Amino acid sequence: MKFATRNEEPIIALCTPQGSGALALLRISGQDSVDVVDKLSCLVSKKKLKNNLSHTIHFGNIVASDGSVVDEVLFFLMRAPNTFTGEDTVEITCHNNNFIIEQIISEAILNGARLALPGEFSRRAFLNSKIDLIQAEGINDVISSQSDHALKKSMGQMQGTFSNYIQKIEMDILKALTYSEAHFEFLEEEQRDLDLGQNLKNELDKLIFKIQKLKESFSLQKQIKEGIRISLIGLVNAGKSTLFNALLNQDRAIVTDIPGTTRDSIEASLYKGGGFWTLTDTAGLRKTDDFIEKVGIERSIKEADKADIVLLVIDSSKKLSDEEQSVYLDLVNKYMEKVIIVFNKIDILGKNNSMSLGSFGAIFVSASEKTGIKTLIEEIERKVQYIFQKCHSPFLLNKRQYGLLCNAEKILFSINDQLKISVDYELVSYSLKESLKILGEITGKTVSEKMLDDIFNTFCIGK
Repeated sequence: MKFATRNEEPIIALCTPQGSGALALLRISGQDSVDVVDKLSCLVSKKKLKNNLSHTIHFGNIVASDGSVVDEVLFFLMRAPNTFTGEDTVEITCHNNNFIIEQIISEAILNGARLALPGEFSRRAFLNSKIDLIQAEGINDVISSQSDHALKKSMGQMQGTFSNYIQKIEMDILKALTYSEAHFEFLEEEQRDLDLGQNLKNELDKLIFKIQKLKESFSLQKQIKEGIRISLIGLVNAGKSTLFNALLNQDRAIVTDIPGTTRDSIEASLYKGGGFWTLTDTAGLRKTDDFIEKVGIERSIKEADKADIVLLVIDSSKKLSDEEQSVYLDLVNKYMEKVIIVFNKIDILGKNNSMSLGSFGAIFVSASEKTGIKTLIEEIERKVQYIFQKCHSPFLLNKRQYGLLCNAEKILFSINDQLKISVDYELVSYSLKESLKILGEITGKTVSEKMLDDIFNTFCIGK
């Protein structure tokens, strides 16, 4: 009898979100997983699940150890190796009730299964060579994508587009390694005829270019993956909270005529133009001795720093002092590329309040009357599109992948520098093999157990 290792034990987890909804799906995967299900089920056909063909669906009951019926369910039987994990798998579709879900999981555990760890199904798919590490991370990115653009790229990476690109780079490194090691095989006269040194240099230049192309605009990829952060910044009583509510089309922030009402940042999200916008209403900027308000103002500045777009909100109904204008001008100069100037309260004095900031271009609104909000949203959408257009990388990298590409690039640059001075081809070959090993860490060809733990622990349970 073959005993299951920990990576083969039958595991169970809920694969659908807990909460409202008609149905829930639980997955059991691993050695003896079909036997586990047979112990807690009764099919209407009176047959055992193990006696049915793979990739078939069966109706029946989950039966508790005391003989009572837990729920009427559907069993989807899938046999190895043609499953996501590469193992025997049964997916159970039951009614979405927490008591039912917990009882099914408890019964499975009583009959030999254990609760899956975060990302353990995907980890097993990787360990059984059903997917590589990039594809596994692509699955996680598909689930967490906050824009259509990110979803499309993540879907591509899940299906192997990025993996294929890395494979081509690996082939180019092997080609460069061939030129390097050929120096050990050929006589000097033969090397001159073949021009091995120049061929090696050409391959290195191509490799560096390809890696730089991958790394390009990494700093902008966060916005595509996680959505756009928009911060409303301005002096107290400029109408930021009213504008915040108007953009959300709901009363989310408290609005009063008392200066300094907002003392902490308030966040809310909305879905616009194929992506999520996270709006942040911040504390009004002013000199204050109130400790809590001071902390809020400090947070406002931090929010502006990490925001992708800054809405600089100005009260157009009153004339700003020189000091107040200076505060706004400093903010415009600091966040020039991502700032949108918004003159609010035009319902009080109209658009005729002259300010030097007007020369920077501005949107005029009345947040309380909802006037000009559509124009402001259109301007925000233009900024968002501009951000997305600047991201030229064909893939969306995560920090792990980016860091490894930087390490590989560093090695290739050092080889290039070495070739300019003196050539030790044994050292060149060693360095090329090191860069190949680093790329192997991206796809998972060379990966430690700890690295797998770090990666899959970020996944949700059930994936």
